[in-house]
Amino acid sequence: MSESAAIIQVLKRSLKTRGLTYRDLAKRIGLSEASIKRVFASETFSLQRLEAICAAIGLSMMEVVRIAAETHESPSKFLSVEQEQLLADSPRLLACFYLLLNGRTSAEIIERMALSERELRKFYVMLDTAKLIELLPRLKARLRVGPVITWRSDGPMYRVYERRVKAEFLQSEFKGPLEALHFRSAEISEASAKVLARKLERLEQDFVEMATLDVGIPAADKRNVGLLVAFRPWVLSMFSSL
Repeated sequence: MSESAAIIQVLKRSLKTRGLTYRDLAKRIGLSEASIKRVFASETFSLQRLEAICAAIGLSMMEVVRIAAETHESPSKFLSVEQEQLLADSPRLLACFYLLLNGRTSAEIIERMALSERELRKFYVMLDTAKLIELLPRLKARLRVGPVITWRSDGPMYRVYERRVKAEFLQSEFKGPLEALHFRSAEISEASAKVLARKLERLEQDFVEMATLDVGIPAADKRNVGLLVAFRPWVLSMFSSL
């Protein structure tokens, strides 16, 4: 994928994740819907037009270019077993890595984790040795993976944290403004089940795209959220003996 095509893809994903259509974008920047479609189709953006579109979406040009560069470089969303084991063995190192994945600066990590600069550098050296980050001058780091990681279903992270995650995550009434719990059970065909499975995969991809786009947003404007998706053939235990 070319760099310009990567930028176009970021803009399209940003529109989708924000629930905006070409018509909405056209109204915001004072163009016709046809003009917007033509600009996206031909990939002919002047810097002024690109800046206006970014502003209308709620992103800066620098953010769009950065995300496009990460997409163009295609950083891995999977870690090696050895990399996962390193993180699974050290909760504090995992917390440091998690904050880096979410766009936190070294100063923010030091404050959040109550670390000294020496302690943070020690974590950075470990992450750099594992090729998870590139340690830069002035105690800065550049991710070599992510920014959203998919843990191996048979890997160290799952073995260490799977039961804890399931138990803690479901300890809620799910009645808050940003909480949702939906459960349905019915008999459906195999074809319908495959369609639903693909839709759930798309939902997971949407979550990853939103998280990637929001990495550059200030920490004060974000909060940690979890998405738990489950789907399998199943019969309620009270019915299984009937």
